[in-house]
Amino acid sequence: MPDTRTATLHRMVLPEHTCPFGVRAKEMLEQAGYQVDDQQLTSRAEVDAFQEKEGVSTTPVTFIDGNRYATSEALEEFLQGASAE
Repeated sequence: MPDTRTATLHRMVLPEHTCPFGVRAKEMLEQAGYQVDDQQLTSRAEVDAFQEKEGVSTTPVTFIDGNRYATSEALEEFLQGASAE
């Protein structure tokens, strides 16, 4: 049985706004066969604290095998490279 590929995704899901890049990142991961640990940041305070802790200015941020992908574009580049292997 093949190993299950997992990813941890941190994305902004506020009552008044869901980040479309986070939605895109989750969809890309699922389409690539990853089991997604979807860590939703549900308040401005959670978003700000996460961004400060990680040293990033945007979300989503995805972790796969100890590597951090700090934008949905970086994640997409990784996934395209991984599918070429």
